[in-house]
Amino acid sequence: MKILVTGGAGFIGSNLVDALVQNESYEILVADDFSSGTRANVAQHASNPRVRVVELDIRDKQRVREIMRGVQRVYHLAVQCIRVSIRDPYLVHDVNVTGTLHLLTAALDENVERFVYCSSSEVYGTAQRVPMNEDHPLVPTTPYGASKLAGEVYARSFYETYGMPVTIVRPFNTYGAREHFEGPYGEVIPKFVVRALNDAPLVIFGDGSQTRDFTEVSDTVRGLLAAGECDALVGDVVNIARGQEVNINALARLVLETLPQSKSKIEYQAPRPGDVLRHYADISKAQRVLGFEPRVEIHQGVKRYVDWLMRSEVDPREMLQKEKLRNWE
Repeated sequence: MKILVTGGAGFIGSNLVDALVQNESYEILVADDFSSGTRANVAQHASNPRVRVVELDIRDKQRVREIMRGVQRVYHLAVQCIRVSIRDPYLVHDVNVTGTLHLLTAALDENVERFVYCSSSEVYGTAQRVPMNEDHPLVPTTPYGASKLAGEVYARSFYETYGMPVTIVRPFNTYGAREHFEGPYGEVIPKFVVRALNDAPLVIFGDGSQTRDFTEVSDTVRGLLAAGECDALVGDVVNIARGQEVNINALARLVLETLPQSKSKIEYQAPRPGDVLRHYADISKAQRVLGFEPRVEIHQGVKRYVDWLMRSEVDPREMLQKEKLRNWE
């Protein structure tokens, strides 16, 4: 089977490629524009003849059609992120919406057997009720969330109009190895860890009572793989998450407990525009339909990330410099 992973050199995408390559019947095409993903994330597969890495900007419709030839399954993870969407919503629309439409039309022409659209919990916006199941109101608070929801609507329309076998996965707050700590792509756990390693303040935007459902990347990848194999989810949507609510104050304390040598303090700044206040996933559908059970608790996952980062052989001072380049956008 020939499998295309868009955004395959990114954080979640490269971890997904690592899992896919374990199946020797798969030929994997890793497509990325390397705006946030890196070739280093997939360098471990350079000598594997079943893995091919190509540069692809999914805004290029003709190039997308060329790449899609012969593909039987698509995992679509290519994306521009939340903070970029605040300052450049047109770019994020072009990549996340128009790019998705290019992929869907090319996949339709190639009679792709399964198209897995990796959406985001950001399509929900702030929780109106918890836990948040797949029928929760969809009220995104950022252009990013709106773009991911638009991609979902396009994907579902291709199922309704053409019978195209599309599955939509909504991951919640994935973290872990290869997650970004720098600039607008950086997320809270890597930023906290890098700052703690440098005795710098752990910056919390708002009062820290906001919650997230942090999901370790290996659990997210297992959910994506299971969704790609599940016929019962064709034309449907599923949450993939830990199913546990953690507030940012507690997360900051956990990072400091994981790095007891750190002299960092917690610092509060004004809330950021568009940040959701509460996320807590209902994963009963994934449990029932996919047999999905998350395996990694938040304290285990933070320790795993710290261990991975320490093995990366990058000077923590260099990490902090990169993290500060965009001044916590």
